[in-house]
Amino acid sequence: MTTRRLPNARPEPPAAIRPAAAPAPLDAGTRAERAAANEGLPTVEFAEATPYEQYVGVRQLQALVRPVTDHPAEPAFLVVTQVMELWFTLLRREWELAQQQLRADDLDGAVASVRRSVHHLRSLDASWGSLLWLTPAEFNGFRDSLGEASGFQSYEYRHVEFLLGLKAESVVRPHRGLPVVHADLQRALAGPSLEDDVLAYLARRGLPVPAAVLDRDRSVTHEADPTVTEIWAAVYRDPRPGNELFGLGEALTDVAEVYTTWRQRHVLAVRRSMGAKPGSGGSAGLAWLERSAARVVFPDLWAARTVL
Repeated sequence: MTTRRLPNARPEPPAAIRPAAAPAPLDAGTRAERAAANEGLPTVEFAEATPYEQYVGVRQLQALVRPVTDHPAEPAFLVVTQVMELWFTLLRREWELAQQQLRADDLDGAVASVRRSVHHLRSLDASWGSLLWLTPAEFNGFRDSLGEASGFQSYEYRHVEFLLGLKAESVVRPHRGLPVVHADLQRALAGPSLEDDVLAYLARRGLPVPAAVLDRDRSVTHEADPTVTEIWAAVYRDPRPGNELFGLGEALTDVAEVYTTWRQRHVLAVRRSMGAKPGSGGSAGLAWLERSAARVVFPDLWAARTVL
């Protein structure tokens, strides 16, 4: 099948789809009054865009679906990628909030944020289901037109990795051309991960987290430490419902497990759609992705299971 490449130049979106004002807030009393006036039916008359459009920005979202070919498989590939970017943004928000809560010694709030993120991760993982049908022939139908565009270049995904403690300076370099993004990634690279904030919280609780772990270079991935592993093993030896640190450990383990599942499904999706061909972004493709997917999130929590 010959696929037509569409022009790269894209016009500016018309004013009608630019960000609109947020919908006017309503209180419970006003909602009840409107429901009574409408005799229980929805409001159907609006002078401007509907409040739903104002809040969600549907036309803005639609305007972002800009395939570069006319191949029928490309829109699904593009939309799934964009949806994943939104999940990355949501995960980043949840984990940064959990960090703030841990620093304020609000363990209940932090665990709630982490547990919410597990549901987001499961939805992220489920996104692969919308690409299971993509065959090599279908992917090849538009792949060349993607140029050097690669998921490796997702800076929001890098924030997710950094928050999970998977640090590497090299993955920041592609974003030098976007100074604000680059500076934000450098900050995240040098700053504490969610795991670092968990360990600092454990130390404030009087647990013997080594100073070398607390004061380490945070731009480097944390490897399992025997003392920290034993701290978690001790927590897991007491799985009573009232052991709040056990709940924290299990919530973090859920994050690590579902995130790892998502990465493994990424490997399978690549293997299924393109095999072991070189990647678009200059990597070895599947081989590089497999090495990346093998990195362990929260290594002490996993090592503790061997100790028990």
